[in-house]
This record gives sequence, structure tokens and C-alpha cells, in this order.
Amino acid sequence: MLRCQRFSTQVQLHRNTEISAIVTKTALVTGAAGFIGSHLCDRLLADGYSVTGIDDLSSGRRENLSANFDLRVMDIRSGEIHEVIADVRPDFVFHLAAQISVSISAREPRLDADVNVGGALNLLEGIRALDYKSVKVVYITSGGTAYGEPAVVPADESTPVHPLSPYGASKYAVEMYLPIYERLCDLEYSIIRLANVYGPRQDPHGEAGVVAIFSEAMLVGKPLTVFGDGTDERDYVYVGDVVEAISLAAVNSATGPYNIGTGIGTTTDRIFELIAQYSGHTDSIVHGPARPGDIKRISLDASKAKRELGWLPQVSLEDGLNTTVEWFRQQAD
Repeated sequence: MLRCQRFSTQVQLHRNTEISAIVTKTALVTGAAGFIGSHLCDRLLADGYSVTGIDDLSSGRRENLSANFDLRVMDIRSGEIHEVIADVRPDFVFHLAAQISVSISAREPRLDADVNVGGALNLLEGIRALDYKSVKVVYITSGGTAYGEPAVVPADESTPVHPLSPYGASKYAVEMYLPIYERLCDLEYSIIRLANVYGPRQDPHGEAGVVAIFSEAMLVGKPLTVFGDGTDERDYVYVGDVVEAISLAAVNSATGPYNIGTGIGTTTDRIFELIAQYSGHTDSIVHGPARPGDIKRISLDASKAKRELGWLPQVSLEDGLNTTVEWFRQQAD
């Protein structure tokens, strides 16, 4: 009798394994080794997805991902993208890879469009070649660059789109292609427009956000200059909350766009003060000339995401900044 029970248990385990294999969803994440992309990969793996990443490592870091993570190192414009898509046959595609420098986009708008628009089209054509395979695309973009400097804040999704840089224009252009590809092939999509994202793993170099720049500089004693008078306002949202919104959009049939932010504008001076408090920095704020073209005030109304996705930010600015500073402290040790 024991032998029969054991055999029955083995059969049930085998059936459970088969069922698990059937329901496992596959995800392809572009920009997987980047700040937001790596956090998203962690979340998808924890949720039971089979995840493959694409990144050319121009700004992403391999160490942001687990040692055995399936990362395909290539440019988003490469023809190899089609081979990866055919190999993985993803149920979900999360598109984060982009040329992210606003200053580079101004100097080299054709390069910016080639990467951001051409790369996205290359990805979408790879999905289109899957024939009857249904795919959900979640496109992650910037709310601040889409709306420019809106007359009313916080800006909701009905705010006119008014990019102030080639980068903003190229990112918005991809939004226009998504409904076209919805008609061309069996593709669903959602659009996520992010506020200023911050948190662990953000790169403090290049055109990084002020949270990463301030955190690293204060912990190692580098001099800091705040551009302008410090009263400019941004909407700061923690990376963990962003990943939650992206995950919710993936399993929701609504297309968006969805603003993901707190709806609260925080001045650069206030960010400086909080990070100084958590890092033990005691130097006074030094202000320099304002940078031409910087937006004075932007925040995003995320009421639509609350209503349709059930999303609300959970991490307060104070808790998020403290966590971020502690992560940078560990990197400095």
C-alpha cells in the first residue's frame, strides 16, 4: 500500500510540474541591466516568469543581474533581436532600452531617433514575425519629457503632449506606433509614463537623477553645486513602486497611457536637505547658474493608474531616500 501511495504521489508531482510548465509565462526585458530594468527582472523572476534580457551594456551593468540570468548582450537595433524573439517567444515584452541622454539627443537627434524609434520598430517587427503568437508589450517612457512644462500640475494624461527635446519627441513617437502594430499583428500594449524615478542601482554619472548624484557625492565628500536657485520641482517616485505599476500594467488589458508618479512636486533644495540628513553631510547648499532648458516644475497625476490598475505609491519620499542613501553607503564601503 505504501508503494502505491508513493507512486500516486510521484504521478501527482509530475502532473503538478507539467501544469506549472504550462502556466509559466515568458518575458523579454530590453534594457534589462539598467536601473529600472534590473529591478523589473528581479520582480518578474520572483513572480515566476521565465525572463530573458537584452542590453548592450552601454549604461546598464551586468552586476545588476543575478549570475545565471539569461542576458543577451546586443544593440536594440541589431537584427539578432529577431532571433532572440523567435527563440524566446515571449508572452510579455517590457521595452526600456533607449538612448536616454537629453543633451546627446540635442547634439545628435538622428542618432537619438535611430536608437529610440528605429530600435523600437526593430523590436516590434521581431514580434510581428511571430505570426499567431499573442504578445503583450509594456512600453516605459518619461512623463516629464512627454508633457514638457505643463501649464497645470500635476499633469494628467489629458495634458497636451509637448516634448521640449529630440529625446522627448523620439520617445513619444513610439507611443504612436503601438496602436498601429496592434492592428498589424496580434499584439496588446500598455504605455507607462514615469515621473523622476530614484532608488538603489541608479547610476550617479552622466545625466543621472539628482538623488543618485547627491547620494554618492555626499557620502564620499565630493563638492556639489545645485543648478539654479533650488526651487525647481520634480515628482520623485521610488523604483519599487514603479516596478509594481509595470507589473500591474502587464496583466491589465487597458492600453493607457498611465502616469506613474506621486503627484507631489519636491524642490531640489529639499532633496538636498534630506539626503544630507541621511548621509551625514554638513556642507551648505551651493547654487550655480541655472541650466538652459531645464523644466521649472513638473509632477504627474496618477489617478488613472489608481482607478484602472489599482496602483498607488507605497514608499514615502523619506523612506525611499533613506533606503537609497544606505545602498550607496554600502557601495562606498
